[in-house]
Amino acid sequence: MLAAGDFSSWLTDMRGALRGERAADVPCGECTACCTSSQFVHIEPDETETLARIPTALLFPAPRLPHGHLVLGYAARGHCPMLVDGACSIYEHRPRTCRTYDCRIFEATGVAADGDRPLIAERARRWRFTFATPAQRDQSDQIRAAAVTIREREPSASAAEIAVRAVDAVL
Repeated sequence: MLAAGDFSSWLTDMRGALRGERAADVPCGECTACCTSSQFVHIEPDETETLARIPTALLFPAPRLPHGHLVLGYAARGHCPMLVDGACSIYEHRPRTCRTYDCRIFEATGVAADGDRPLIAERARRWRFTFATPAQRDQSDQIRAAAVTIREREPSASAAEIAVRAVDAVL
């Protein structure tokens, strides 16, 4: 098991990250599951520092998004091409998507990470939050219930979409 921290603090920080107010503070340690799980990384047009550090040959127009939105693909083994020797080569200028990604959201919402992301799913299953009060536990239960409702209403939504919507659904 891995200590995910105090649920209420995590929730406040996660909501701030989702609003773009701060980066997620994830205790990744040596884990690079999100960097090695064949994920496309969305990069918005205003991320000029990031875009300046990624070779244009690695960027592609983002499907169904306005002009200027791009995605960073992944290498043949499913690794982010910016992952070099087990570390992000542009960490200080990594995309906003990477700055806000927090696999603890899956544990917090009770949503299983998508099946095609086994490294992320395995890591997410190991997180355990602490709850300082019964009210925090109740809020966690409400978020988990919201995730179930969202999954029922939108069965084609990805696990990440469901988890983010569940966090936003409960105040």
